[in-house]
Amino acid sequence: MLHIDGLTKSYGRHILWSDLTRTVPSAAMTALTGPSGSGKSTLLNCIGLLDRPDSGDIRFDGRPLSGVSSHRARIFRRDTLGYLFQNYALIPDTTIKENLQVALPRLSRRESRARLADALAAVGLAGRAQEPTHHLSGGEQQRLALARLIVRKPALILADEPTGALDEDNATMVIGTLRQLAEAGATVLIATHNATVRDACGEQIDLTCTGHPDGPPPGPVPPGLSPTGRGRSRRPASVRVG
Repeated sequence: MLHIDGLTKSYGRHILWSDLTRTVPSAAMTALTGPSGSGKSTLLNCIGLLDRPDSGDIRFDGRPLSGVSSHRARIFRRDTLGYLFQNYALIPDTTIKENLQVALPRLSRRESRARLADALAAVGLAGRAQEPTHHLSGGEQQRLALARLIVRKPALILADEPTGALDEDNATMVIGTLRQLAEAGATVLIATHNATVRDACGEQIDLTCTGHPDGPPPGPVPPGLSPTGRGRSRRPASVRVG
């Protein structure tokens, strides 16, 4: 489970969020929503230890993430975190197999071969391990990025607009695979503008109106935001994108 407590982040006079407090459950998919500029990617980067909040605490499974050393941050990203980017973040000029090998934990050679084969089969790339990644379409590259998550089995998955550049079939596979990883116990947080992806998630955190240029807005909490600081629950829906 991921806990965000009193997080504040600003750039100059522009406050992305102030005193942001949320809980992201494990074994579930949570949608991170809000308009462009509301700080969705920045929040993912703070959780992933690629950026730092101005104040506040982040904990995952009881372990503090805020203010950790660069060494501990590398260990967290290696052993616990999985990232899924809209631009795939594959290693260029390599094969499909080589992209997966960098994500493998320490296993025997036999176990490694089996896990690679299972991951490729799960995303529809079976038998293509030796192909160079630049031969893959955009949808196939995102499938390979998904296969890396399957190989690693991270406890925390951060997905930044993972379906933004995909057709319906590939987007459906992405969300279906993320759901399977969540059902296996992972904490999955998906930044998205897509209403269908949002509705496929069991939980939602909406960053609308959590930031402002000159300090907190007066008055009640706007509709759609939880006054308790927790995302509202949503019933998972079938996935159709397009």
